[in-house]
Amino acid sequence: MSAVLTSAGDLRLLVTRNLRRETRLIDGLIVNIALPVIIMVLFVYVFGGAITTGSSKLDYVDFVVPAVLLMAGGYGAALTAVSISEDMTGGMIDRFRTLPVGGWAVPAGHVVASVVRNVTTCGFALIAALLMGFRPDASPVDWLLVLAVVAGYVLAMSSLSVLWGLLVGSPQAAGAFSFFVLFLPYLSNGVVPAETMPEALRGFAHHQPITPIVDTLRSLLLDQPMGSSGALAAAWLTGIVVVSAPVAALLFRRRTSA
Repeated sequence: MSAVLTSAGDLRLLVTRNLRRETRLIDGLIVNIALPVIIMVLFVYVFGGAITTGSSKLDYVDFVVPAVLLMAGGYGAALTAVSISEDMTGGMIDRFRTLPVGGWAVPAGHVVASVVRNVTTCGFALIAALLMGFRPDASPVDWLLVLAVVAGYVLAMSSLSVLWGLLVGSPQAAGAFSFFVLFLPYLSNGVVPAETMPEALRGFAHHQPITPIVDTLRSLLLDQPMGSSGALAAAWLTGIVVVSAPVAALLFRRRTSA
């Protein structure tokens, strides 16, 4: 029992350390606040007039909000790769070795801090959407499920991000993961209806994780039928975390024991 409490205390301290480090980086704070707002403005006011949703009853702002939430949260989560890479290459891990800190708590601290930070970032995107005319029909239970899906997505991307940051050799290489995460929603049903894409891209859009996650969020926010998208989204998110988290922990242990 005491070991569990000690590990929980280590995790709490490392999460606090990561969050405090982010608050000291003014440029990072500006990006976390401004990026989701800029993305929302770009899609609603620049692209929105030229894109149809396939339904006369669905405005583009209502259609695109789920994708922007994932872009905002996912981009920040992907930057976790840079944070852990900086720890691995900047000497911080050597300092941790001199302290009674559980090894697993270091990558877990990055992941938990990322979830807290980037779910908050998604909140800024949602506020911007409401100011631009987004009018959801979600019930209180639906809002809780929206929060769970967004948090699950950020958790999955953060776990993958930590794994990537441990695989590559420099913070610069780790930063490349953010481009992948930011670009993936474009090849889904999030920004434009997948049916409007060429056949090859349409097939990819229908069989990648972002599409069922976006469809699930859209169903919850707009009170639409969900179909199988909820189960598919849960399966994708669970699978990503179940695979990436243990592999990241094993890789961290191997790199720090050398």
